[in-house]
Amino acid sequence: MLFLLIWLPFLGFLGGSLFGRWLGKGVVYFTTLNVLSSFLISFYLFNELFWINSKHNLLINLWVRVENLDIAWEISMDSLNITMACIVTFISTLVHLYSSEYMKEDPHLQRFMSYLSLFTFFMMILITGNNFIQMFVGWEGVGLSSYLLINFWFTRIQANKSAIKAMLFNRIADLLLLIAICSIYIIFETFDYTIIFSIASLITDIKIICGFFDISAIDFICILLFLGAMGKSAQLGFHNWLPDAMEGPTPVSALIHAATMVTAGVFLLVRCSYLFELSITAQTFVAFIGALTALFGSSVGMYTHDLKRVIAFSTCSQLGYMMLACGLEQYNAALFHLVTHAFFKALLFLTAGSIIHSAFDEQDTRKLGSFLRFLPLTYICFLIGSLNLMGTPFLSGFYTKDMILELAFTSYTIPGVFCYILGIISVFFTSSYSTRLLILIFLNAPNSNKFYIQSTHENGFAIKIPLIILSILSIIIGGLTADIFYGLGTNFYSTAIFFNINNFNNGDVEFMSGWFKSIPLILTLFGVCFSFFTYLINKKNFIFLKQKTKFAAIYKFFIKKWYTDRLVNQICAIPLLLWSKTYSYKKLDRGLLEILGPTSLIRITNEILLKEIEKPNKNIKHYY
Repeated sequence: MLFLLIWLPFLGFLGGSLFGRWLGKGVVYFTTLNVLSSFLISFYLFNELFWINSKHNLLINLWVRVENLDIAWEISMDSLNITMACIVTFISTLVHLYSSEYMKEDPHLQRFMSYLSLFTFFMMILITGNNFIQMFVGWEGVGLSSYLLINFWFTRIQANKSAIKAMLFNRIADLLLLIAICSIYIIFETFDYTIIFSIASLITDIKIICGFFDISAIDFICILLFLGAMGKSAQLGFHNWLPDAMEGPTPVSALIHAATMVTAGVFLLVRCSYLFELSITAQTFVAFIGALTALFGSSVGMYTHDLKRVIAFSTCSQLGYMMLACGLEQYNAALFHLVTHAFFKALLFLTAGSIIHSAFDEQDTRKLGSFLRFLPLTYICFLIGSLNLMGTPFLSGFYTKDMILELAFTSYTIPGVFCYILGIISVFFTSSYSTRLLILIFLNAPNSNKFYIQSTHENGFAIKIPLIILSILSIIIGGLTADIFYGLGTNFYSTAIFFNINNFNNGDVEFMSGWFKSIPLILTLFGVCFSFFTYLINKKNFIFLKQKTKFAAIYKFFIKKWYTDRLVNQICAIPLLLWSKTYSYKKLDRGLLEILGPTSLIRITNEILLKEIEKPNKNIKHYY
């Protein structure tokens, strides 16, 4: 059964890619049924593990054996793995179903469905691996699949550039992750999770010499692991690829942001919680970067005009909350937010796809409007997703995001207070841009062509069914599963995630002052009122305000994404390219080819022959 759980999505990829020409539109049913079967198996295993709380291992084969190094291809299934497997396969099933109508007019539908199944397969490899090498195979496979899907419409130059950008940023982070994995082997002499986590406390005194400095080995490994996770999870500094990845089809965006690629980094930190608990330096670094990412993503989304990019920046912000929780040793809260976020973020992206599909592929929010009368079901679904994103009480987002903020406040540490302050500021920005989207798309007067407005209509059942399912689950999943993830009596994740009893402050959260508990809600309401006043009640004042010098500077700072792209280009990209051109290309690549290559050999041979021809021949007599 574990074998089928992993390989059914790969079977869908093989069938769609090898026999897609003969299957035609039937490839949709073939790939969707394979992923659905994988979800049913994962749900059955989740039900079994929930009552038994055990761990399943399936040894497929011995992969590498070199002296003392044995790397096995083994499928591991504990409470953490099976939770991720349920989320990945469930969201992937809905995305497959959604794509059957969204992409039905595309001539390369078979290739698209095959790539979706391949994406799911590699994510399953990543989360079910029992060692770092198997995890890294899935890690690289997810990056490859994202490149193929972002670049699916390969005739568009912007899609090519976005796919290359995503690949390059992730390759830099993957190199750092690979260094961390190599360091783990040098110190532990194994890649197996169980062995490493069980003896991790014994290597806290080992130092690594870096130049003139002695660095703790556990700090070095954990920081590099987090830097590797920053690429996939688009943390501040490695986030640049995430908004550009919206050039791919909308179902791809839903799959990347809800269940697969961006959640891989959070999963890695939660899986390696036994290592991070031994490194206070790494935990502080993770918490600070997560808090800054949450503030960055929410603030930049305030004035972004592209619909999908706004939701992409909201993903960046929510991933910051997850990393923040990991840095504060609340791995169960981070995992819980990952689960609920998967549902309402998939709902937001698929609803955005429904809007774009109905609006003849228009994504600029300034050119949309008055869709409430034409897309009532889409409006309800988008409203539910936005309310979850804002953390509205008694919805799933409220149970997770507010819990993270409360845990940060009751940690009674400087990083915790810093994260709490940036987190509640991000709450205002999140509610503001979420309300702004609702106003510009559904409530404002129409701003597009009359023909487009009159032709707008709801989509078919293959698009409606995933939206309805995700809407219902986004409402109830948080309340139903809250006690499983951070209830005082739960032990479901006790063997999969490290719990520090001394820092387990859920009891402090219960006795927090009601005023402090209500601060996020107050800021949410304030953000909603701000957007209503700015974009619906008094639009002229906002236009007048943008002409003021001080506000224009703030507006430009947000809309230019904190100038992070410019900093990356000027500090990293341009100097590196100039260095590569001067030394790597001119002196090494081209230089060696000019000296040792065929062109150089032909030139030298011609020069020798020419000298021989020009030499006078003494045997020839000249008569004058």
